[in-house]
Amino acid sequence: MKCNVGPTDRLLRIIIGLVILVIGYINSSWWGLIGLIPLLTGLFRWCPLYKPFKLNTNNNTE
Repeated sequence: MKCNVGPTDRLLRIIIGLVILVIGYINSSWWGLIGLIPLLTGLFRWCPLYKPFKLNTNNNTE
């Protein structure tokens, strides 16, 4: 898997994912688990939805 999530995109995904998880936890809702999607894509620096659209926010060529 080639990294296609850049540093700014990564930081935003991690923050948004954590916020969604916390809100879901506070409200005792399973919907908070949706926060795992942006959190994991930020941590792994790879987004599967970017591939078919040929998007890449990572400026580094690794």
